[in-house]
Amino acid sequence: MPPAAAPDRPVASGFALAALLAGATCIALSPIFVRISEAGPTATAFWRVALAVPVLWLLAAGARRGTARTTSVSGLVPLMLAAGLAFAGDLAFWHTSIKLTTIANSTLLANLASIFVTLAVWWVWGKRPRSVFLFGLAAALAGVALLVRTSADFSRTALTGDALGVVTAVFYAWYLLAVKGLRDRGATTLQLMAVTSSVTAVILLPVALATGEPMLPATASGWVKLLGLALISHAAGQGLIAYALAHLPAAFSSVSLLFQPVMAAAFAWVLLGEPLVPLQVAGGAIVLAGIYLARRGSR
Repeated sequence: MPPAAAPDRPVASGFALAALLAGATCIALSPIFVRISEAGPTATAFWRVALAVPVLWLLAAGARRGTARTTSVSGLVPLMLAAGLAFAGDLAFWHTSIKLTTIANSTLLANLASIFVTLAVWWVWGKRPRSVFLFGLAAALAGVALLVRTSADFSRTALTGDALGVVTAVFYAWYLLAVKGLRDRGATTLQLMAVTSSVTAVILLPVALATGEPMLPATASGWVKLLGLALISHAAGQGLIAYALAHLPAAFSSVSLLFQPVMAAAFAWVLLGEPLVPLQVAGGAIVLAGIYLARRGSR
């Protein structure tokens, strides 16, 4: 995500906040599209980025014409490849997790990424977080324990899906760290989205083919679902959030982080009839509280 900047005008901040919530809602729809996709989970991840790539490159080209400063990506190739590889792992594991466990659990566990980012910064660069981070980490782990407990009663595959959700968080943390490095070196948001999505598509295609899962949807509506995932969740959702965080204080990033899993669970309940049991609601609330505290403690 781009570094946040304070809004210039109240009107701009109001529009940016609306863009933030709209983007989070678009992304919250992505597990719904994945669950109903007629292609396999890794194939769906491939189409998610591949169908969005032309739109992202067009947007990046338009943004380049609208600014006097451009940043060459030639010197950023290693970090771009690292970001693409991390995002490929993120999508492949998360899409599989969505197929195996509840959407609420999968989305909540994937959002543990911010905790893994702080742990990585602490371990690699020695930047010790504040004590509130440890309270947040403990709360998040307690919430995860409750979510896993509900999965044991959900299905035989749910525990595997939960584990893949945690793996997703690790890959997404890697992606966020790579993106931060690229942003610090001057890469623009749209450059990042276009290049990393292209790299991710190139990586995911042979992986999807090797799995032997269905690559193509069987019906026209199946293609519509993939287009919705690519254009609504990936291109529009990520683009709106990237725009919003460039015009809002950094604290608003937590709004996006906490809003997405809540909306995803709501969509799963309303659209797919996937109810939330009380223990799962409690676990989810504790996880979100833990993530919020951990993010505050990492600053």
